[in-house]
Amino acid sequence: MNTTLLALWRRWALPMALGLLAGPALAQSKQPAPIKFGQPDPADFEAKNFVADSGAAAVVLCDYGTTRFGSPTGEMRVIHERLVRLKILKKAGYDYATVEVPLYHREGDAEKLSNLRGFTYVRGADGKLVRTKLEAANIFVEKRTDRVTIQKFTLPAVQEGAVVEYAYTVTSSFLSDCPDWEFQRDIPTRWSEYRTTLPRFYRYKFLFHGYQPLAVNEEGAGSVQLILAHHTGMSGAFDSGSSGISVNTEDHRWVVRDAPAVRSEPFITTPADYVTRIDCELAGEQWPQQEYRDLTETWGKMNELLRRHQSFGQVLEHDNFLQASVEPLTLRYPDFGERALAVRELVLKNVKYDGANRLFTETPLKRTWEQHRGTSADVNLLLLAALRQAGLSAEPLILSTRTHGRVVQEYPQLDQFNYVVALVALPDGKELLLDATEPLLPAGVLPRRCLSRLGHTVPRQGEGRWVDLAPGASYVHFQDVKMALDAQGNLTSQVQNQFGGYAGLETRGKLSELGEKKFITELASQHPSCEIPAYTFEGVADLNKALGLRYTLHQTAATPGTAQELFVSPLAVFGEGSNPFKLATRNFPVDFGMTQQEIISLTLTLPPGYVAELPKPAVLVLPGQGGRYVYSASSPAPGTVQLMSRLTLDKPVYTPEEYHALRELYRQMLAKQAEALVVKKAG
Repeated sequence: MNTTLLALWRRWALPMALGLLAGPALAQSKQPAPIKFGQPDPADFEAKNFVADSGAAAVVLCDYGTTRFGSPTGEMRVIHERLVRLKILKKAGYDYATVEVPLYHREGDAEKLSNLRGFTYVRGADGKLVRTKLEAANIFVEKRTDRVTIQKFTLPAVQEGAVVEYAYTVTSSFLSDCPDWEFQRDIPTRWSEYRTTLPRFYRYKFLFHGYQPLAVNEEGAGSVQLILAHHTGMSGAFDSGSSGISVNTEDHRWVVRDAPAVRSEPFITTPADYVTRIDCELAGEQWPQQEYRDLTETWGKMNELLRRHQSFGQVLEHDNFLQASVEPLTLRYPDFGERALAVRELVLKNVKYDGANRLFTETPLKRTWEQHRGTSADVNLLLLAALRQAGLSAEPLILSTRTHGRVVQEYPQLDQFNYVVALVALPDGKELLLDATEPLLPAGVLPRRCLSRLGHTVPRQGEGRWVDLAPGASYVHFQDVKMALDAQGNLTSQVQNQFGGYAGLETRGKLSELGEKKFITELASQHPSCEIPAYTFEGVADLNKALGLRYTLHQTAATPGTAQELFVSPLAVFGEGSNPFKLATRNFPVDFGMTQQEIISLTLTLPPGYVAELPKPAVLVLPGQGGRYVYSASSPAPGTVQLMSRLTLDKPVYTPEEYHALRELYRQMLAKQAEALVVKKAG
C-alpha cells in the first residue's frame, strides 16, 4: 500500500455484514478526546508494547474523527476533523507516512481542507523526544478528476520506531452529506473512534458493516448554536439576517478497539467487503414549520433511472440494425431456449469482450456491433437487444463483480453495481442467465467474477426483484491414476483428468492462453523429478462436457537402486500441495463462489515380490452439512493398492465460525495425501 487513502465520502465498498446502527437510549457521555495533538504517549516508544503487532509494518495507535455542523463564515457547513497517530514498526511501513485526502467539488459546492498539521516523533540517543514538523514543502495538490482534488502530504524524518501524527479539517458545503467512517485498514488499528453531532432537521440512517464489534456505541441529544449571516437557501428554513439560531442535534459516538489488519486472503471477494465501517445515509429532512420529506432511495426509483438512461435502458430501444442477423435464428429455432442460446452464440462470434467491467455502455450498440469489440456492458446490452429482437422475454439483471464488492440490499445505490447480464424468461417458467463475454463458458453459466450472491432485475416496469446468483455448476476435478512402482523406487503413471463445471472453464482458459505445450510444461514443473512424455486433450471444444486430459507421468526416485524397503507418497503428486488457509483465525467468510468436488482415485501396482502396509482410512465431516473429506486405502488384489481421496464442499460460502473446521479439514486432508506407504519385500 503506497498511500493511506482517507476516502471520507466513499460509498462503493460495502462489506457483507450489515445492520442498522442504534446506540442505547442514553445521553451521550461527554468523554474527552482519546488523544490530543502534539502530546504523544511515552508508552508508544517502548518496543515491548508492540509485540502483538510485530508482524505488521506499522500500526494505527489512534484514528479519531468528528463531524458536526457549523457556521464559520456565516453560512452553514459540514465540518469534519480528523486526528491520526501511527507507529512505524518496519521500513516497509514508511509508506503509511504518506497520506491522501480527497476533496470533492461539483456545481458550485466544494470541500476545503484547512488547519493541516503534522509531526514525526523519535526518541534520541539521549532518551529525549525529537519532533520534526510537517512543512509546506511536503504538501502537494493533485487534480485527480474533474470533481476530485487530492491533498497529499508526507510526514518528514520517518524511521523505524518513529511515531507520526497528523490532523486536518475538511469543511464542506454538501449539507446533506455526513462522512462515512472506516475503523480498519490493512495494518492493525488499536483505537478508532468516530463522533457525529448532526442537526435533527437532517435524518440519517447509520449502516454498520464488518465483523469487528463496537466497543462503544452511544447515542444522545444536544444542540448547536449557528450564526447565519444571510439566507441559507435550505428549503426556506431560515430568514435573511438570521443569527444565533439554536438547533437540536442527534449525537453519536462509536469506538472499535484492537481491530486486526484487513488483508487479501484466499477465497474472498475484495478486502473492502470485510472492513468494519459505518455508512451514513440521508433518509429525510424536516425543517421548522414544514412536513417531513422522505429522501430515501428505493429500488423502484433506481430502476426508473436506469430505464431512462441513455447508456442503459434507452440503448435497448435502438435494435433495428440486428434484425437481418437475428431473423434467421427466429425462424430456425422455434424452441425459445434453443433460440436464446443461438442468439448468445451469434453475439459471441461477432463481438469480443475487452476485459473492462461496466454497467453503462460506452458506445452505441450499433457501433459495438460494427467494431466487434466492447466492454461487458457493450457486449451484454447488445445481447439483450438481440434477444428482444428475436422475440424473447429478456430483461437486464445488474450485479457487482467479486472484486467490485458486495451488494447491500438495504442500500439502493447504483454505485454498488458494475455489471449487467441478461435474464431470459422461458415459457415453462424456467429462467436462463446469459452472459456473452466468455467464449469458453457454457450457456447459462455466469463467469466466475460474477458469482457475488445477488443481482437485481431491471424490468420494463416496476421495482424489479432480487435473483440468487449461486451457480448450478460446481467446480469438479476428477483424477484417475494408474501408477506402477518398480524396485528402484521409480514411478510411472497413466493419468486421466476430467475438469467439469468451473474447473473446465478455468482449465480451458489457461489452455487457450498458454497453448498445449506450455500448459504441459507448466504442469510437469509442479512435480519434482517428473516428466510428461505423452499427453492428449479431449473435448476441448465441447463446452457442455468436461474437459479431458490424459498424460503419462514419469517420476524418478531420488536415490535409485533396489531396496528392501521403499517409501512412496503417491497422492502427494496429485493433491492440493499446501493449505490455502494460513491464519489461525479468520473474522470474515470463506467465499469460494460455488460448491466444489475434488476426487483422486489411484491404483498402485507394486514391484513383484513386494507388499505394502496400508494407511488408516479417514472420514472428516464439516458441521452444518458443509461437506466432508473421505480417504480410504485397500488392496483389491495381491500386489495392488487402491487409494481414494474425495473432498466435497457443499457450500459456496463458509462463515467465520466455520473457518476453523474448514482449515482443520484441509490440514488433515493434506496430511493424508502426503502420508507415505511403506513398501517392503515380502517375507
